[in-house]
Amino acid sequence: MNKAAVLLIIFLSLPVIAADKEKSLITVKDTQVNNGVVIVNVRVAGKAHELQCNKEIADCKVPEPGDYWMVRLPKNWGIYDCANVDLYSQALDPESDKKFGEYCFLEK
Repeated sequence: MNKAAVLLIIFLSLPVIAADKEKSLITVKDTQVNNGVVIVNVRVAGKAHELQCNKEIADCKVPEPGDYWMVRLPKNWGIYDCANVDLYSQALDPESDKKFGEYCFLEK
C-alpha cells in the first residue's frame, strides 16, 4: 500500500512541476569561451542577459548566434547553483525534443 501512495504523490506532482517551467524565445547574440567558462550573450524580451556554463560539463554547448527556446527550470533543479535554464533549437519543441544545453541564467 505504501508504494501505491508514493506513486500517486509522484504522478499528482508532475503537472505542478511542469507548470513551473517557463518557456521564452531568446536570441543568442554572441558566445565566447574564457578559462573554461562558456559565456553566451542573449536578448530576452528586448533585454540583455547572460548565460554561463562550465565547458567540461556534458550539457555545456557553445551555441551559434540565432533564435532558441529557453526553458527556465524550477528552483533547485539543474546542475548549477543559480537559476538554471535549458536551451532548445527554435525548430524543436521543448516539451518533447532533446535540449541543446543547460546554462546558468544571469541578469545583467
